[in-house]
Amino acid sequence: MTALLSLLQALPGSYAGPTRPEPAPHALIGVGEGTLGASLARILVGTTLTHSGTQFVISSPDARSAATDYADLAEVAGAGVRRVGTAGTPEEIDVLIPSGPLSAYHAAQYVAHASGHADQAAQADALLTQLAQTCHPGIETGNPARDLAWSLWGRLPLLLAAPEAEALPGAWQHLLARTAKTLSVPMLGDPLALATGAFEAQHEKGDAKVALILGDPDPALHLTREILDSRIDEVIHVPYPAGAESGYAGQLALWYFGAWVAAYLAERYDMPAEDTDVLRRAQNVLSGEDDDRLGLEAPTRPARPQDDEDDFDEVAGDLDDDEDDE
Repeated sequence: MTALLSLLQALPGSYAGPTRPEPAPHALIGVGEGTLGASLARILVGTTLTHSGTQFVISSPDARSAATDYADLAEVAGAGVRRVGTAGTPEEIDVLIPSGPLSAYHAAQYVAHASGHADQAAQADALLTQLAQTCHPGIETGNPARDLAWSLWGRLPLLLAAPEAEALPGAWQHLLARTAKTLSVPMLGDPLALATGAFEAQHEKGDAKVALILGDPDPALHLTREILDSRIDEVIHVPYPAGAESGYAGQLALWYFGAWVAAYLAERYDMPAEDTDVLRRAQNVLSGEDDDRLGLEAPTRPARPQDDEDDFDEVAGDLDDDEDDE
């Protein structure tokens, strides 16, 4: 079992931060590694900045400057500030949360407790516990996360969700990139305009594409599914876990399910599920821990013998066309 799979298995109920509600009204903003946790908790705290009550600022060292600016702005306006971060000095951080690809869980659960939604935090942990049992690495057959990872293998996922679950496409894109080392594309905005037009000029672009409808589909997504069925390889509905509905608990659970899928997809691609050295180096550069910017480039893809032949044939073909024109 990889380190990430072990962390996933132990994640439900692992939040160990403050549970005391903070004075209302509440506002929430996330920067750096705190962006994802803030987006998942946005359904509980819809305001970005407040002039009174409590301002939550979730951040990481690579976004220290922006976090400081937002905190200072809120304090000047008259709000109390709770600084939540993955690292920092006691003067910079009020609530310390673990860093890494699962930090969003701890950030979101803190906001749930601090904004007076402890009941929803508990519901979320109950759903995560159920998923930890059904997605356990020891389950080979009938493991929904493994099955979905197999469906995504070798394909480009297109991610859709209803407006009330708008955080999910971005959350899954983050998980698939950071953990599974693979690209996915959120289809944001009007899904009908995108689905009806995106593949008309180049029908072949629909090959090796799979659409994931995350959460409960609304009428527009039902129509979008019908349209995409004839344009791409497959459309898969990824519902909320059994017993969950659209809301904070259901969305956090679907994020957690996506983390399992991403971990198993990394296995399919024979890729490490842990963060890349390039990500860690870039975060260190932005946090001021490493001023040397060398080594951030992507590794050069080795040339295949066929590449040179293809390039030669392409150039030769262009020359033949020029002679024909003359």
